[in-house]
Formats: sequence, structure tokens, C-alpha cells
Amino acid sequence: MSDPAAPILDDLRSESEEVDRLVAELDDASWSLPTPAAGWTVAHQIAHLAWTDTASLLAVTDEAAFADVAAKALAAPDSFVDEGADAGAALPPDQLLAHWREGRDRLHRALRSAPAGARFPWYGPPMSAPSMATARLMETWAHGQDIADALGVRREPTARLRHVAWIGVRARDYAYLVRGEQPPAAPFRVELTGEEGQLWTYGPEDATQRVTGPALDFCLLVTQRAHRADLGVRAEGADADRWLDIAQAFAGPAGPGRPAKGD
Repeated sequence: MSDPAAPILDDLRSESEEVDRLVAELDDASWSLPTPAAGWTVAHQIAHLAWTDTASLLAVTDEAAFADVAAKALAAPDSFVDEGADAGAALPPDQLLAHWREGRDRLHRALRSAPAGARFPWYGPPMSAPSMATARLMETWAHGQDIADALGVRREPTARLRHVAWIGVRARDYAYLVRGEQPPAAPFRVELTGEEGQLWTYGPEDATQRVTGPALDFCLLVTQRAHRADLGVRAEGADADRWLDIAQAFAGPAGPGRPAKGD
């Protein structure tokens, strides 16, 4: 029987390696470049990925230890992410990079060997191994985008974006709930066009609430890496329109998002 997590883990490894190539040859000054995330340098972005990989590893291998980490996060919901990034960013770049590489490799091996059907605790709902791998890929891609923006590099979109799009669609209701809003009862239809013209579809074909546009733009939207006004994602219906204002693919508090260009 095939492992449903295997192809996602392969894509996660590829995504991590792509981000690694962005930073592997940077000089110390470049690690200190500001990224679009306020107060975060390139080093902060890698430190956050390393920190979250460590938390994910605990969730998979030591539920009690993860519960302690989650309790600390709950006690300081507005600061725990920044504190983790600050601590890692204070390391020398070579140590930080080695720490991230070791942590993501350990997580990869842990998820590869996870029992079929196992579910692990997280800051949102518990996750299966495939779901956790998808979440890590989404975060790696999003923070890699921050790094690419800081370095003035354009990354070529890949088919791995389908994982980011999937988790963005799946997190629709969470985006409402985290803001204290009631999610719409009816499902939405989402139709996204990949870079090679392939169509990725989600939800019933006859849904009246619809979202359409380029897959890359949708992924930038749900990871809050670009403002809706600067993207080619379109909504049909009032509920779908509201979702595009608040969409987020990540667990945790609602983020402020990015300002529109020119603001």
C-alpha cells in the first residue's frame, strides 16, 4: 500500500532545497536584509522555519513536550512567534542554516515513519502526516517568498503550488472563525489556473459563490504575501468576496496582511 504522505514529503524536500539555495551563499550582510514582514530580516525568516520545524517534530514524536510549547504560545499569542524568530536570528548565519537543515531533515524522517492514520496535535486542529507535510510546505514557500522579495529574486512557480492552494481552500472556515465570524454554510467553487494552463478545481461545479484566477496569485493571497488589490483573483458572490478579504492558509491569529502597492 502506497504512503499518502510520500509525494507531499518529496515536494516539501524540494521546496526546502529551493529556499536553501536562496540563502546558502549569502554573505553576513545579506542575512540582515529586511524582508516584507515588519521587523524580520532574512535570518528571521529562516529562524522561523527552523523553529516551526522543531515544534512540528515535537508534535510528531513527543506530544507532552509539544503541549508545553503550545501552552507557552497560548499564554503569549501576540509575541511567541516573534520571540522564536528573534532567538534564531541571533545565531551566526552558518549555525542558523545548519540548525534549519538538521531540523527539517529530522522532521522529514519522522513524518516518513509515522504510523498510517496517526494524527498529531497542532496550534489549530490535529493533523495527519500528509496534512502536516502540506502545512510545512505552505510555510516554507511563503517565507521563501519573503526572502526572494528581500533579495529581489523572482522564483519560478512550480506544480508544488497545488499544495498551497489546497490548504488555502481547506482553511476557508478557519479564516472566518479566527476573526469571530460565522463561516458560510454553502461550499464555494474555486477554479485556479496553473502556470502551464492546468486547471485546479475545488468545490461543487454548480456553487453560486465562486473564486477564480491564477494559482500563484491565489497562493500569494491565502499566505498573505500580497494584497488582494494587486492580484488577479476574482470573486463572484458576496460571501466569496468577503473570503478574499480575510483568507489565510496558516494557523494562529489573523495576520495584518500586506498593504497594497502604492499605499
